[in-house]
Amino acid sequence: MAASLTGKKLAFVGGGNMAAAIIGGLIKQGVDTQNICVSEPWAVTCNKLSETGVKTTLSNTKATIGADVVIIAVKPQVAKAVCEELGKTWTGAPVLPVVVSNAAGITLDTTKQWLTTGDGKVPHVVRAMPNTPALLGEGASGIYAGSEVAPAERTTVTILLRSVGKTVEWVAKEELLDVVTGISGSGPAYFFGLVEHLVASAVALVVSQEQATRLVAQTCLGAGKMLVESLTSPAQLRINVTSLNGTTDAALRSFQTAGFQDIVDMAVRAAVSRAAELSDNARYGMEL
Repeated sequence: MAASLTGKKLAFVGGGNMAAAIIGGLIKQGVDTQNICVSEPWAVTCNKLSETGVKTTLSNTKATIGADVVIIAVKPQVAKAVCEELGKTWTGAPVLPVVVSNAAGITLDTTKQWLTTGDGKVPHVVRAMPNTPALLGEGASGIYAGSEVAPAERTTVTILLRSVGKTVEWVAKEELLDVVTGISGSGPAYFFGLVEHLVASAVALVVSQEQATRLVAQTCLGAGKMLVESLTSPAQLRINVTSLNGTTDAALRSFQTAGFQDIVDMAVRAAVSRAAELSDNARYGMEL
């Protein structure tokens, strides 16, 4: 287990899929389950998490008192109430935990404002945006923190998120998290959409649904491994597969004619714009 997590007490506020994924990754890393506590309002979820050996409670207060790191893994709609409760809970505490917020669209300043204790203390807060492949240990995470977060605290958060994926990227400006959301956060849906349409095209040409799905899924897996494991750029990998005037060349020319690059660019920009809009809505107390 990484030294920076040794002996640290970790608290999760919210026990949904992402929290469960991170907990599973931490356990695989060798983190002592007795150093992990999860607060979750649903007893069924608590019982399921208890089977992994971690502590569970219905109380956010019980879960977070004495914790070194608190991971807020709740939906944005309830983040304000949860954070304000934690601020009250930690009033008078001599030392505050580092807080890692997974609440989409909630800015650092807004989160810190909600978490401010009754005696005016503000915990160090990190925003983290892992994506859904984290559920399989293949996540990609974007992270941002203010200058008050110490290098050792950054290392702890990096190790925490590497439990669910090798790619953990710290961004220099908070607004870049919206771009991370637009490419890796929403990206799996773009990928699944492409797969869906490839399968549909094959079925239209009388390949069975089952065969088409298997062929497309394995093709995407293989191509992904080539991209991750090779030092070759995506552009060069594309060129390597494309023979002049061959089948792939014909397909790519069709993409170009249809404005494929513009379509992708517009999609990413739409996602980034919506992420920024959600952040603004949260900041001004508007409906998300």
